[in-house]
Amino acid sequence: METQARWHGFDPDKAVVGVAPRPGEETLRTEDILATIQQHGDSIAVVMFSGVNYYTGQFFDIKAITEQAQCVGAFAGFDLAHAAGNLPLQLHDWGVDFACWCSYKYLNSGPGGPSGLFVHEKHGNDPNFPRFAGWWGHDEESRFQMRKGFKPMLGAAGWQLSNAQILSMAAHKVSLDMFDEVGMELLREKSLRLTAYLEYLLEQLNAVSRSPSAVHRFNIITPTNPEERGAQLSILTGSEGKKLFDYLTDNGVIADWREPNVIRVAPVPMYNSFKDCWRLADLLGRFEVRN
Repeated sequence: METQARWHGFDPDKAVVGVAPRPGEETLRTEDILATIQQHGDSIAVVMFSGVNYYTGQFFDIKAITEQAQCVGAFAGFDLAHAAGNLPLQLHDWGVDFACWCSYKYLNSGPGGPSGLFVHEKHGNDPNFPRFAGWWGHDEESRFQMRKGFKPMLGAAGWQLSNAQILSMAAHKVSLDMFDEVGMELLREKSLRLTAYLEYLLEQLNAVSRSPSAVHRFNIITPTNPEERGAQLSILTGSEGKKLFDYLTDNGVIADWREPNVIRVAPVPMYNSFKDCWRLADLLGRFEVRN
């Protein structure tokens, strides 16, 4: 967004408006997001938000944000890197103008896997809609005739830049076939139970902690409301957070460290089990006893 602002001749420090949590809070309140949009009104060109915040795991109210953005005449776009394959999404029904995502996180397609793009049909089916065009987005029936002018494919396909990488697309298709076979509804149902179970185990560790300094060592900053999160818990750690993360890694746990002191764990329903959650909590408890 900073480079887009510069491209249009604006200073990003002035042109890009951010929203921060209230003092003493870790996550954003929907009413604060909507109020910020309303405050700046028709001076806003684009409202760009993540679907799920990478740091806290908070799932934002995409529908409400979209409605407020369009109410002031702005486009509503979303980065769904941590939402695609994680949560059920109804981008068309919510009226989202556009969205993009990667496929190497919850969509399991590997590093460098294909990206994804959604463009609402009210834009995607308008050939006169202004865009930076790539040749693979040209109408496939006349693409190789090499004529002047650009005739876009219908839908998001009209924004394609180049031919897809076939080998990585093959891996991606296998993953998408699995999602189609299982269905997001069942995955979400298991995700809710897995995440709640892991949350319960972490809270039990906090409750039985014998060391006063260790109480709330595993402070979860991800929203407690299941509807405001996906398959992720972000644990705010103490001064030994990096040591704890390394300990988990050494014991076969694939988690993620985020500066300055957050460990992200994701009980993914496609391949994680309740036993995995129990084992993680057991390792965390053993670390506390050792230290």
